[in-house]
Amino acid sequence: MARAYPNAKIVGFDYHRPSIEWARKQADKEGLQNITFEVAQASDYPGEDYDLVALFDCFHDMGDPVGAAKHALQTPKNKDGTLMLVEPFANNKVEDNLNPIGRLFYSASSVVCVPASLNENGSALGAQAGEERIAETIKSAGFSRFRRAAQTPFNFVFEART
Repeated sequence: MARAYPNAKIVGFDYHRPSIEWARKQADKEGLQNITFEVAQASDYPGEDYDLVALFDCFHDMGDPVGAAKHALQTPKNKDGTLMLVEPFANNKVEDNLNPIGRLFYSASSVVCVPASLNENGSALGAQAGEERIAETIKSAGFSRFRRAAQTPFNFVFEART
């Protein structure tokens, strides 16, 4: 993103310090001046002047996805602030996910996603939450508009707006 949008100021947040340190080194190595990385939780990262908040393949892992969405809702500087979510492709019903990709996602979810959320006393959405459950979660945080903007065989891209 920093390379594609050289005039944008991009800030990346993650609670995992080693990942942030690695990302900083990569940005330095690539000479990217318009991106910084900070250690922070999804519900308390600093700043209130973001035009876009994007969550990449992490919403379903969070201990407090509603809190993270509420925080995102408070941070965009314009009234029509946008939250972009990239989440694993999942149908709403378990039986509709019983295919090779769904089985792989359920396996990863059981070992990584659900335990990560439960470790923070979270709701354990998991990698197979489905669009309906994610929409419910986003709307309960105060967003009024939610739509699927794009999809691939592996991911959904969702847009939420005030």
